[in-house]
Amino acid sequence: MVASNKETPQKKTKRSGHKKNRSTSQRKPSDRFRRWGMLLLKLGICGFAVFMAFVVYLDAVVVQKFEGKKWAIPAKVYARPVELYEGRLLKPDELQAQLRRQGYQPVNTVRRPGTFARTGDEFIIYSRGFHFPDGTESSRYAHVHFNSNKVVSLTNRQQQPLPLLRLDPQPVGGIYPASYEDRLLIQLEQAPKYLVPALMAIEDRDFYEHWGISLSSIARALLVNVRAGGVVQGGSTLTQQLVKNFYLSNERTLTRKAQEAIMSLLLELHYSKDEILETYLNEVYLGQQGRRAIHGFGLASQFYFAQPIQELSLARTALLVGIVRGPSFYDPRRFPERAMQRRNLVLDVMASEGLVSKAEAERSKKLPLGIVSREQMRTNAFPAYLDVVKDQLRQDYAERDLTSEGLRIFTNMDPIIQRHAQSSLTRTVNAINKEKLQGAMVVTSAQTGDLLAVVGDKNPGYVGFNRAVDARRPVGSILKPAIYLTALEQPNRYTLTTPVKDLPIKVKDGRGGFWEPGNYDGESRGEVPLYEALARSFNQAATHTGMEVGVPNVLKTIRRLGVERSLPNYPSVLLGAASLTPMDIAAMYQTFASGGFRMPLRAIDAVVDASGRPLRRYSLSVERVVEPAPMELLRRSMVSVMREGTGRRAYWSISQELDLAGKSGTTNDSRDSWFAGFSGNLMAVTWLGNDDNSPTGLTGSNGALRVWTDLMQRTPISGVQPLSSDRLEYVWVQPQSNLRSSQDCEGAQLFPYITGSAPVVTDSCGESARQDAGFLDTIKSWFD
Repeated sequence: MVASNKETPQKKTKRSGHKKNRSTSQRKPSDRFRRWGMLLLKLGICGFAVFMAFVVYLDAVVVQKFEGKKWAIPAKVYARPVELYEGRLLKPDELQAQLRRQGYQPVNTVRRPGTFARTGDEFIIYSRGFHFPDGTESSRYAHVHFNSNKVVSLTNRQQQPLPLLRLDPQPVGGIYPASYEDRLLIQLEQAPKYLVPALMAIEDRDFYEHWGISLSSIARALLVNVRAGGVVQGGSTLTQQLVKNFYLSNERTLTRKAQEAIMSLLLELHYSKDEILETYLNEVYLGQQGRRAIHGFGLASQFYFAQPIQELSLARTALLVGIVRGPSFYDPRRFPERAMQRRNLVLDVMASEGLVSKAEAERSKKLPLGIVSREQMRTNAFPAYLDVVKDQLRQDYAERDLTSEGLRIFTNMDPIIQRHAQSSLTRTVNAINKEKLQGAMVVTSAQTGDLLAVVGDKNPGYVGFNRAVDARRPVGSILKPAIYLTALEQPNRYTLTTPVKDLPIKVKDGRGGFWEPGNYDGESRGEVPLYEALARSFNQAATHTGMEVGVPNVLKTIRRLGVERSLPNYPSVLLGAASLTPMDIAAMYQTFASGGFRMPLRAIDAVVDASGRPLRRYSLSVERVVEPAPMELLRRSMVSVMREGTGRRAYWSISQELDLAGKSGTTNDSRDSWFAGFSGNLMAVTWLGNDDNSPTGLTGSNGALRVWTDLMQRTPISGVQPLSSDRLEYVWVQPQSNLRSSQDCEGAQLFPYITGSAPVVTDSCGESARQDAGFLDTIKSWFD
């Protein structure tokens, strides 16, 4: 018993210890929960802090971009506006084609800007208003009457004379940023009547009620789409769409969607609904053209319809709204049937929402899409001309300014003549049917030097090597007029009828050897009148004359005429052994066409900023470098080139009543074919050749002249008019003998001479006529 009692306390102690351990083990889970709770709380606080920091960051992103410079706006380049006035030379069909290219709609009754009607040779045009560099011009209603290819009257609605009708200029390209995003900014009030209501009905009916995201919109869109059997409405709000396009990528993840929702709420917190909507109208992606991305309804209206957005009809507005859902899927040029179905679905929704009547919707559903052709709306369809514009701009503006500041560049490109020049070159090269043959053309206003057209490739839309600007090729006889002008400026030695030697000649070539030029046909003619030597392009006569007046003097004349490129002081330069570009030759022949005035070829007329404020005008610069008298003698010789010399082929298709002036050029082995010439209103230079410098088999007359003639016969032209000068007198002469003659004598021609330089000896026929005239004068005096 005693032993038993001694053990009891130990057992009690053990049991007591066991209870203590159990109590401790029971308390441990609650401690762990508390610890986990505290950890989760801390993590939650940290997470919330991080989340709030992220929200603050997103808020800064939203505000900074929305209130800063939203977009890099490319510089827009415009052609010169088509101007109509009494006496304007223009084919009625060309006017109609240009109106259509600029999105003017043909109608039966002209009531609103951007429309026209034609009856025969009479047009009624309601022009659009436009902000030109010299000020804003309001829209005008005008009657235009043609007689043949000339505007004979221009009157307003009250039949009162209008001095001028100026159409809005045609956009011809842009200077794009690296992103190649393009847009034409509009303000909310510029949106057409149905655009915003249609957009709300299709994309976000509760836009003015929600705070950036809308669960009811998602549910409603799902229901409408199920009923329609296709995607008619989207679940994302316009605000969400704007955030996705404006701030985020197209990545489809829950994280991006959450970020989109937060930023949508923040955007709605900071800005009004109208501010958000206006930004959406300018940001939304609506199509693609090569690398160029079409953003915003303003540009989309031009891209698809060639119309300002303010002129869009209900049907066209519905199509643009429909395209929002999928610009590639509903591309009206690639998938017109699919786009038609989408447009009609939008019209049905608008009718069901009471935005338009069912009759209006049905009437609009019967209309064609009205999409202009892809060719018609190509941007930078005139890359050669735009190369010249960019080169001139980069002398005055930084690249960043040109690609992001929304500058508007007004050029002197004539859209009608540019298209004619392109088609003339392409058509002629294709007709010659030589696979490697290439070409270039430069066209200017004969009187002002405005650069009207530039073509740098037989495929005019090709963006690459611009032969008009960069192809330096031997020019052949195209420089010969400079030789004869140098001579004619010395009237005591040379006149148009002065005999010049067309004989074999051998001269030192300036490089240690000898040069022996020959005529194209291999024959020599002894002595020929100076004008004939130029008209028939005799090489030996040109060389003799050039050596007599001095090669350095001829080079000075060439430079004075406008060729700034340095030429070598070799005799072979007299026959065009120098390499020049078509633009170089155009500068020289512009001086001939203008009557002796040197002027730069002006591609740009003016530059204005995005607000329309003028930044720079490229004014006409004129310097007289040749006096009228010798210039008139040279121009008369160049008219002879066309009448009886190497340019006479032009009169196969151009009226003989018009005087034209020009000169052909052919290089060794017929590697280069040139022609440069002018009418009273146009000057053009053409070149044909192979890029690898292989022979073409073409002369200037059967190659480049054909391109030049094709252009001139398709464009209304006036004849070359004589220059007036009190230093000129006109005398009847027998050109082959260089003797005075009489009007009635066979072979006599009337030539201009600088006073005191005309022949003084009279031939027998002329002397007899003079004596007969004297006898008759004596008889008449008896009766007086």
